[in-house]
Amino acid sequence: QVQLVESGGGSVQAGGSLRLSCLVSGTDVSRNTMAWYRQPQGKQREVVAALTPSGVTDYGDSVRGRFVISRDNAKNTVHLQMNNLKPEDTAVYICNARPISDPLKPSWGQGTQVTVSS
Repeated sequence: QVQLVESGGGSVQAGGSLRLSCLVSGTDVSRNTMAWYRQPQGKQREVVAALTPSGVTDYGDSVRGRFVISRDNAKNTVHLQMNNLKPEDTAVYICNARPISDPLKPSWGQGTQVTVSS
C-alpha cells in the first residue's frame, strides 16, 4: 500500500521560506511522477510543481522562479523548497504520486498547512 506523509508546513511572514517534505512508502519515488498540489480554503486544488522519473520539472505560473521540487531517491522523499512566499501561497499542500506503471491510479497524502502572513 502506497503512503505519502507530508511535513514542513507552518506559518511564515511574506518573503520567508519553507521546505516541505513528502516521505513515500510502498513505492519508489523514482518510478513515479511526483507532484505537489495546493488547495486554498474554499477553492479548487491546483498543481504547484511536478517532477518526472527522468528528472523533468514543471511549475505552476504563480510559483515559477520561487519554488523548487526535488527528489531524494535514497530517502524516498520529495521536497518542495518555497522561497519568497506570498500571502496568496496560503493553502494546504498535498503530495501526489503517479506511477509510470499505472498512471490512472495516483496516491495522495493528507496535506500540510502553509500560512503566509503579510
